[in-house]
Amino acid sequence: MNVGANVCLLVALGIGFHTFAWSAESPDNSAPSGQRVFSKSGLPTDDSYFPIAVWLQNPANAKRYQAAGINLYVGLWNGPTTEQLTALQKTQMPVICDQNSVGLAYRTNPIIAAWMHGDEPDNAQSLGEGKGYGPPILPEKIIEDYKRIHAADPSRPVLLNLGQGVAWDNWIGRGVRRNHPEDYPEYVNGCDIASFDIYPAVHDSPEVAGKLEFVARGVERLAGWARGKPVWSCIECTHIGNPRTKATPQQVRAEVWLALCRGARGLIYFVHQFKPTFREAALLDDPEMFAAVTDINRQIRELAPVLNSPTVEKLITVQSPDSAPTVAVMVKQRGDEIYLFAVNLRKESTTATFALIETNPVADAEVLGESRRIPIRGGKFDDAFGPYAVHLYRLGR
Repeated sequence: MNVGANVCLLVALGIGFHTFAWSAESPDNSAPSGQRVFSKSGLPTDDSYFPIAVWLQNPANAKRYQAAGINLYVGLWNGPTTEQLTALQKTQMPVICDQNSVGLAYRTNPIIAAWMHGDEPDNAQSLGEGKGYGPPILPEKIIEDYKRIHAADPSRPVLLNLGQGVAWDNWIGRGVRRNHPEDYPEYVNGCDIASFDIYPAVHDSPEVAGKLEFVARGVERLAGWARGKPVWSCIECTHIGNPRTKATPQQVRAEVWLALCRGARGLIYFVHQFKPTFREAALLDDPEMFAAVTDINRQIRELAPVLNSPTVEKLITVQSPDSAPTVAVMVKQRGDEIYLFAVNLRKESTTATFALIETNPVADAEVLGESRRIPIRGGKFDDAFGPYAVHLYRLGR
């Protein structure tokens, strides 16, 4: 992710790591018989895997990130290099990286899960130090590069990370393409996985600052433009470029579930800090945030089979006292259990009434991770939501 007047950065967040193995001596080795591998065609497709990544991190820290539930790297600084890929093999951490000559030498090796474009081509592009900025890279160029990447290796998907214009039309960082959202359906024609980043907790614009709902808005819009392609969302967890504030653990959890409830199928944590001092792996130096991210990822790993199942429409309705929708919801069904994931879209507290549109009896709703149950009467139950609060429910039949 490029660093401009406002720092925009991407990080993939991953969960449910699967073991795979091969010799680190050669880029062209297969896994021994009987061991689980990441298939040559990209990321695992079984329902127990949900991608949770970090952006542009040193392979030397891979084991520490795995301890937090991260199961994927996205981007390698000035790479991939042989040394970087060898280090990731030793820790069994797959990576999405540029398709350079070293990467292509490893194209039969499952350490590379996917390829990627350069970061944020939709933003104004630097003309060099002190020379200002030119226009964004045209969607036509991204599509051309996508075809070239696929021609060199048609077996892997290609990730494209876009900037905050996905969620915020007025983002000045798009330069001459500011307030031109019509560009984005064209950009996503040049990828197999589309992601974007916006960091409202540390944002410096009053239009966005503190408004976590921009994460949900961006995912919803990108999913519409992507027309069925997987959409991932980048999540903040450090100061990034704002020395005065950073996201709280509660805000990080809210952003994660706002993204998931709007359809994100992968997460990317941005863990760099640029101010007040530069720290590449700032998350690893923050015990409170590290513990919070670890707990969020643990819960996602446990719910991965549910999250990977189809979303069920018209099974549960939600009403709140406000005229505009204030609670984002996603409903899943697995076996005899119904899962309802809900997040308050606003800074203000609210209440929500959930109504089941079916006749099958459900006695109560278990609130996951909160040690409480809510009785269901007449097919309905109510709950209170603090600012950007997250409640995850499991309804047994």
